[in-house]
Amino acid sequence: MAEQARIFEEVVLGRRSLRAFLPEPVPAATLERIFSVSQRAPSNCNTQPWITHVASGAVLQTLRDDLPNRFMKGDMSLDFPYDGVYQGAYKERQYGSAQALYDAVGIAREDKARRQEQFMRNFTFFDAPHVAFLFLPEPFGLREAADLGMYAQTLMLAMTAHGLGSCPQTALSFEADAIRELLDIDPSNKLLFGISFGVPDREAPVNRCATDRAGLADCVYFHS
Repeated sequence: MAEQARIFEEVVLGRRSLRAFLPEPVPAATLERIFSVSQRAPSNCNTQPWITHVASGAVLQTLRDDLPNRFMKGDMSLDFPYDGVYQGAYKERQYGSAQALYDAVGIAREDKARRQEQFMRNFTFFDAPHVAFLFLPEPFGLREAADLGMYAQTLMLAMTAHGLGSCPQTALSFEADAIRELLDIDPSNKLLFGISFGVPDREAPVNRCATDRAGLADCVYFHS
């Protein structure tokens, strides 16, 4: 059991949001294994309220060509509000995360042009060979979104265990209508976010970005 725990900790600590990938596709058998084991994620009453669409190859290239242009023209659509306000410690963590990313790629905080350029890489999926789009079917809401979050974490840990990198991207939810249109997805499926994934480019400066975590005493309280 100690060895099993060590391996699990290694996988959890090895998962980071990576933003540069090699072009080589993941073998189909590996994809099937990763997504199959991720179906074991927990959910309320075992409802499994998630629909996942994985884009690769020519389909992914179509998205890569189309989404940046739509976004720059202001052609945006969101299925869920993006209106969170961060204050206090949460704002500090957000700022620290952004600063770590800019430091990794050598972008000064005041360099708005390069910051925008870095942000736009979301819509070309950081050159990843695959993207998973995670949808909630109607009429599901907040509780089922929590279930989908547990599925997403399971999925990214499975990717890490197979030597792959991933990056969850709420930015992709800004183009929900376009993604449904280009992938021919039923309008009743509502997009929460996407996950770009593949073999990480270990030499890319952006992948040196590492963020810290709050201390245990800041978030967890034990009662007895």
